Amino acid sequence: MDNQQGETPQGALSGLRIIDLTRVLAGPFCTMMLADMGAEVIKVEEPGKGDDSRHFAPFRNGESAYYMNLNRNKKGVTLNLKGKGRAIFLELVKTADVVVENYRPGTMDKLGLGYETLKAVNPRLVYGAVSGFGDTGPYRLRPGYDIIGQAMGGLMSTTGWPGGEPTRSGTAMGDVLAGLSVTIGILAALRHRDQTGEGQKVDVALVDSVVASLEIITQIYLTDGRLPERIGNRYESCYPYDSFRANDGSMVIGAANDKLWHLVCQVIGRPELAADERFDTNPKRVERHADIKPLVEAWTSRHSVDEGVEAMLAAGVPSAPINTIDRLVKDPHIAKARQMFVDIEHPKAGRMTLTGAHIKLTATPPEIRMPSPELGQHNREVYGELLGLSEAEVAQLRAEGVL
Repeated sequence: MDNQQGETPQGALSGLRIIDLTRVLAGPFCTMMLADMGAEVIKVEEPGKGDDSRHFAPFRNGESAYYMNLNRNKKGVTLNLKGKGRAIFLELVKTADVVVENYRPGTMDKLGLGYETLKAVNPRLVYGAVSGFGDTGPYRLRPGYDIIGQAMGGLMSTTGWPGGEPTRSGTAMGDVLAGLSVTIGILAALRHRDQTGEGQKVDVALVDSVVASLEIITQIYLTDGRLPERIGNRYESCYPYDSFRANDGSMVIGAANDKLWHLVCQVIGRPELAADERFDTNPKRVERHADIKPLVEAWTSRHSVDEGVEAMLAAGVPSAPINTIDRLVKDPHIAKARQMFVDIEHPKAGRMTLTGAHIKLTATPPEIRMPSPELGQHNREVYGELLGLSEAEVAQLRAEGVL
């Protein structure tokens, strides 16, 4: 999928223009998805500094891989949103379909660029806002980061091992969930706009996004009044649905019903367990999970991860290795067939491997068409073509610190 040369199919979102004021992860993840699907995304950064993530490790030839992964397919401009920059931004908004920002609520209003102001110059505009706690409620002005979202949203309280400390997910799931959520909201708002001609504001909170992901966890408390606890890798509703030690790592087994439990018993050489009155229904297995796990691990621990997984899959039992990242990036299905790791050439970093687009469309496949922009790389192109500024005017604005 090294597709910087030659013609590429028109993306599903081709023809949409997104003005991207976002920084770091939640917002850039949203605009990355929109760009991968063909939208023209113009990333607006602070002159001389840019997105904070430009300075986040790991680096390749001085360029941040964090930034490069999340900001591919975007055009990059610089603009100080105060003073002369405010008027320039309003002119950009007149040409746009969507504006996305992830400032703390009220920041854009203080700049004189809040939703009501932008709506006045472009009534069709869809305005996507991502923040820690959303634009309403008593916590709206609190700072929001991924770890805040995971903590306040309840995810950390149920992640980890019995008796252990609450645990943050190994990746920034709060940010990613919020990025996915605002993307969905923007696409829904665009559908409404195309039907009615009216834009609207999409208000997404990291905390809300985490809460929405909890699924059965909140229902356990709301239905039964039982406070969910940390239970490691097992699942509340069925067993064996857990991780198990092999002799060279760990694997998972997802036996979510009686039929699959019977198959597990066959694979591990203990067919009599299927009829054992202690384990013959799913509720009993959930209740006696601590008795079942060592019975299964007595078998898995004698095999390698791959041997154990293959034996389970051959019998029709859902199973998978717990992939370390070195295994993941070489996996023939994930990395190759599904193109989840894609090579691209960056002018400074050189040849890089980025995470591919995870949404596959048959007629308009998302693609990585160009690398992330250097700071202000497209100033002349964007301000010249969209706003009609001459090279001399762009140079003067740069000299004044506007660009």
